[in-house]
Amino acid sequence: MSAKDCGNHGMKRKKLIKRICSAILLFVILVLFAILLVWLILRPTKPQFTLQDVTVYQFNVTSPNYLTSSIQVTVQSRNPNDRIGIYYDKMDIYATYRDQQITLPTLLLQTYEGHKDINVWSPFIYGNSVPIAPYLAASLNQDESSGYILIHVKIYGKLRWKVGTWVSDHYRINVNCPAFIRFGNQASGITVSAGIKYQLSQPCSTDI
Repeated sequence: MSAKDCGNHGMKRKKLIKRICSAILLFVILVLFAILLVWLILRPTKPQFTLQDVTVYQFNVTSPNYLTSSIQVTVQSRNPNDRIGIYYDKMDIYATYRDQQITLPTLLLQTYEGHKDINVWSPFIYGNSVPIAPYLAASLNQDESSGYILIHVKIYGKLRWKVGTWVSDHYRINVNCPAFIRFGNQASGITVSAGIKYQLSQPCSTDI
């Protein structure tokens, strides 16, 4: 084989590699363009959560530093998307006070939320003699004496998006709902079966 033939063979190989690289680059560009196009058409928006009401049946601090609570909450979720459905899979709801969890997690029922649909959950969250830090016990006693307390109702779990017949992988969802509750003479709630119900309609923050 002459040097000329070897040179032609090398040039053909370089052209082939260049064409393969160009094809791969074009494929990647088309995939990215398709993803961008789907996003522009669908404009996915995270669900909107609202804490509608809180019913407090028990909320007591006992010595040395224990908290017993029994609370029913009503949480509404709304899917604002026109073309995207949402599967809510494993979702736990619980309450915190100053970043410390004060109730056991309660599992919400799995459900599917269609386009522009609304779901409502009304679970009980409770904790029996939950140990809390000494400074939190002092803060709770002070807040209750003042007639008000701020707790946060939180939801942590997984969801999946549904577009047509396609269903995505799981995404983590964190929902945080502040609940400002008044006690004692300043109570503004409604007595319901030995509990006090507070109408809140409080928007929640949602991270996905």
